[in-house]
Amino acid sequence: MTSTDLGMPSLGTQGVPRLDPEAPAQTKKDFTSDQEVRWCPGCGDYAVLAAVQGFLPDLGLRRENIVFVSGIGCSSRFPYYLDTYGMHSIHGRAPAIATGLATTREDLSVWVVTGDGDALSIGGNHLIHALRRNVNMTILLFNNKIYGLTKGQYSPTSDVGTVTKSTPVGSVDHPFNPVSLALGAEATFVARTMDSDRAHLTQVLKAAAAHRGTALVEIYQNCPIFNDGAFQLIKDRDEGRARLAHLVDGEPVRVGEDHVVVRDGSALRVVPEATADPSDVVVHDAAAPEPTQAFALSRLDDGTMSHVPMGIFRQVDRPTYDDQVRAQVDGARAAAGGPAGDDDLQALLLGKDTWTVTG
Repeated sequence: MTSTDLGMPSLGTQGVPRLDPEAPAQTKKDFTSDQEVRWCPGCGDYAVLAAVQGFLPDLGLRRENIVFVSGIGCSSRFPYYLDTYGMHSIHGRAPAIATGLATTREDLSVWVVTGDGDALSIGGNHLIHALRRNVNMTILLFNNKIYGLTKGQYSPTSDVGTVTKSTPVGSVDHPFNPVSLALGAEATFVARTMDSDRAHLTQVLKAAAAHRGTALVEIYQNCPIFNDGAFQLIKDRDEGRARLAHLVDGEPVRVGEDHVVVRDGSALRVVPEATADPSDVVVHDAAAPEPTQAFALSRLDDGTMSHVPMGIFRQVDRPTYDDQVRAQVDGARAAAGGPAGDDDLQALLLGKDTWTVTG
């Protein structure tokens, strides 16, 4: 299956810091570190790691121009297993650190690897502000609906009623929908894929890498130890075929083989294609200026996995935070007659409203 089949653009140079024509030809092996990969057997992280290692050579970048920043969690081991620059940072703060890197180092391709607990609980505030600012980074959000590293507490995406060590009689929290959250923050690229669908996962990741701005990819991922089978209904070949709605830009949104998504007032619903009014059938438009339809599509999944949209929900262009900050700095330097020296920096730090305390 090709990227065109999935309604995604081929990997281009947009959003990738200056492809280096002098960069050596590289393979997956070049991006694989010498560290022992230490996840539980059956963990979905292995599939995501293999996919990332496999397409990084396609970026045409030197390894020293790529950096992965992670927070805390099982997924946050990622930087150890890639032979690029990386930082295993602090809980929930990876987007903030990545923002600093992307803003000060235009030559870097910046990636964030995080989990549903790390990103949406303690890191929720950092995540939504990175999304609304449109910082040039790619965020991989591994969602297994559980805290894995700390041994099985419920997370912000755990279903209501989930029994865990921290909710022994069932969670009463209403879970986040990460895609809806990202669209609500007006992220410019939002997608969902799954660890076990290697072709779809790779194509979504390539499209995210090619995007200029913040790209968030939610990856449904299995935790075989503390939440095994969380996505089994859509991982099963027959059940998945009936429940998944693959979002293909410019085509009607279909669920399974014989159902389509239609407009029903201000909402969307799934009906048999044979009974649908063609004028009501929703045609996917990832580049729509407003995220309204993409948000409505994200709400099709009500937690029962009857209808689960997969693919790129939104992909639009908007000025990036880091590009604008660099332009401001360059403008200020030009107005001052050139790069700031030590004297200029000292004057800036002191400002005009300073006090000298004596005696």
